[in-house]
Amino acid sequence: MDKRDAADVSVRRGMLRIPRRKKALPSSSRRSSIASICTLASCFSLAAGSSHLSPPVVPPTATFIASRHRFGHHQGRQGGSTTPALQPHASVYSSSNRKLRRHYLDPPSPLLRGARNLRQGSLGHNTLTTMMSQSTASSRSEKTTEPNEITSSSRDDDGSAVAAAGEYFDEGQFAAFECAVEDIVSKKNVVRDFRKNGEDLRVVKEHLLDRGRKLPRWDIRQFLPSKEDSDANNGNANGTGGGGDSSSAVGGYAKRRIRERCETYLDRTGLTTQQHKLATVLLAHLADHCAKNSSPRPLYVAWEKILEAGMTPLSRTLSTYLYVLSLEDGNTTESSSQGGGDIAADVAMFHDALYEPTEKTITLLVKSLVGRGDAAGAEALLEGLVDGPLGQLRHRTTSPILKLYCERGEMDSALRLYRRMRTTSRVKMDAATYADFIAAVAQQGYFRADSECIVGAEDLGYDRACGTELLDALIMEMAEDVLDITEESARVLHNGFTLGFKERGHDAISSSDGTTPTATLFDSGSLVANRVAIDKNTAKCPATNATLRLIVLEQSQRVHVHNTLVEMAREKSKEYTARLASKGRSTRDNAEKAELATKILREFSEWLDAREGEPYTAIVDGANIAYFGWGRLNIHQLIHMVNALEQQGERPLVVFPEKYTRRKFHLRHGMIQVLRDEELGLLEGLRDKGQMYVVPPMCLDDLYWMLASVSNQTASTAGQNIDVPKNNTEGRFPGLRPMVISNDKMRDHKMELLEERAFRRWCCSHIVNYNFTEFIENPSKKREIHFQAADLFSDEIQGNECPCDDDDDGGDGGGGGMMAWHFPVSEWDSNERFCLRLPS
Repeated sequence: MDKRDAADVSVRRGMLRIPRRKKALPSSSRRSSIASICTLASCFSLAAGSSHLSPPVVPPTATFIASRHRFGHHQGRQGGSTTPALQPHASVYSSSNRKLRRHYLDPPSPLLRGARNLRQGSLGHNTLTTMMSQSTASSRSEKTTEPNEITSSSRDDDGSAVAAAGEYFDEGQFAAFECAVEDIVSKKNVVRDFRKNGEDLRVVKEHLLDRGRKLPRWDIRQFLPSKEDSDANNGNANGTGGGGDSSSAVGGYAKRRIRERCETYLDRTGLTTQQHKLATVLLAHLADHCAKNSSPRPLYVAWEKILEAGMTPLSRTLSTYLYVLSLEDGNTTESSSQGGGDIAADVAMFHDALYEPTEKTITLLVKSLVGRGDAAGAEALLEGLVDGPLGQLRHRTTSPILKLYCERGEMDSALRLYRRMRTTSRVKMDAATYADFIAAVAQQGYFRADSECIVGAEDLGYDRACGTELLDALIMEMAEDVLDITEESARVLHNGFTLGFKERGHDAISSSDGTTPTATLFDSGSLVANRVAIDKNTAKCPATNATLRLIVLEQSQRVHVHNTLVEMAREKSKEYTARLASKGRSTRDNAEKAELATKILREFSEWLDAREGEPYTAIVDGANIAYFGWGRLNIHQLIHMVNALEQQGERPLVVFPEKYTRRKFHLRHGMIQVLRDEELGLLEGLRDKGQMYVVPPMCLDDLYWMLASVSNQTASTAGQNIDVPKNNTEGRFPGLRPMVISNDKMRDHKMELLEERAFRRWCCSHIVNYNFTEFIENPSKKREIHFQAADLFSDEIQGNECPCDDDDDGGDGGGGGMMAWHFPVSEWDSNERFCLRLPS
């Protein structure tokens, strides 16, 4: 006897079968977020204009197919009312002679089910009473029909109740679902799952492709309690010493509702329990199919089928649903048009009621609350996760809330959340978030001198809560995390400041003026928020007359680069020997070779610090220059570079691999190059003059010229500064020394060497690119060399004080001592900036 036959016997004996309660999975995350989930469910209800202010405690009155041969009704004991008897009607067989299924006129009444819930301790008496009264009151106040209600049009001729028929979605959505189901039932992995159930596969397929509803429509609200009911239930459980919590209460409630829905659905359709499980498996395959094809449309119907049939998909299946639904923008609108609300948020709530919440589900719930304008509710949801595994905030969960606060002009709440985001380690603030927030503050007028202060800003650590002090503080925080901005962020900043200052009569540029660089020097009473081109020779801004700075590596960062390069020598040696081994070339004593590579690089560093004589001012990447434009080594080209540097007053050191100093060596793909006696003599001449360091075999030459650029050359410099100032009389390139001559982009070493900001500072202040004139056939003929000197100003956000009107070196002035901020923009030229300066 299977479970369903046992259920039939229990009913025939007049007993009410109560399903066994399963222990809910303990979860600190679910306990923390469950109140917010219930709030969101209530929010969905109100937003949809539904008559359900809270989900009913008990399942709706189920409807069943009535047999032509029925037993009669009996009189109830109270007030002479008639209630359907819980008696089986005649047995019904399907055309395929499947297992006998019995159907019943009606399930237990709602009041009886409510009493059962009380017996199980799942809901307190007051909670049940309150929920029933809310449901009754809402049904009286609304003219709409309850989702569970059986209308007069949904009955057979003899008055028996049947489910209201109707199609699920529009033709396009169901056509996509039907096509996807037809596609997956032919796949091998699906056929394998149904290999012992061929007939069940046919039945399940026909059942899923039936457009008619089997039961009145339910949504996520019917599976979750309201927040008030959850709180009351939690309080009752704790008060009675049961040790219950909100997570287990909601988890148990959701599972019970799903189980009841499933039982009703099986009775209504005649499906077996096995076929119901296989339908769940088939819809899981559908989710994988939609993920593979990036097609979310079939899932709209699939999700409706899951809710109608009371299915319990696995956690990974629901995660796949969330992934696929996130692929299509606008799915909320399409699904909402069917009355289903935000399907992705429904799936997220359904998941979190049954399983551990994930970052993906929390993010979707936050976005759903934000989409309904409830920023405070979204923030409260995150507040509830502080102590759980998801307690560390992320950017994608907090930035939508910050954006909503800014759009509403609630800058006190926005500043509080912004501050918390900045001080949370896992929130990585990006340029767009900073730009949007600063632009919103500007648009509300808080950067004007006559503005009121933002409430609570001083409590957050800001000395001033308005005006230029607040702007400087916010941009300095931005500069700590962001190096440049996009053109879109520049436009956002321009519009925000223009709108914020236009009301007070300050001069403001129009939107069209921000698309091209301006050469106009603005007076101190004007707002500057536009595009400028910085003079490459003087580093001055034409709009504010401020001079940009070259921000170099600090001594601690130089030491870090040095130590990192020494450690990289060991790792690069191991990588090289591993590549040789993969090609079948035997290698031995790899560990010793790695340690030897580290030792040699350290000795090179010590040699640079200890050697006497003139310090090196130009480190030459010899292999990079000798290869440039030829595809083979051109020793004459390398000599031309050394001579050109000497003519400019530099003292070069060529870093050159030992391999290329031999007469014969391999280039690539079996190509061999043989150096002539003349070329070997040129290399020997560089050695004799102390202008070349030969890097030993099994060592990476890149590490040597990078390390030389940060060497202090203690003995040779004797404590003197060897940097070249601007406008020097010798005609040398201004900037730091030693400079590095190379076109190497260092893609292989960038992330290992330094973090992004320090690496950019090192490149801007040390790297000098080069280019030779047109190609000539004679490799020994001298060619003109063009150098692109190191930058005079750093390629990162920086603020500089504008010269006052009476400054001797400022000419016309232009800022009255105000701070001018310059933002590199990724889409603009290297010397162009977005300039921002407030009026004095």
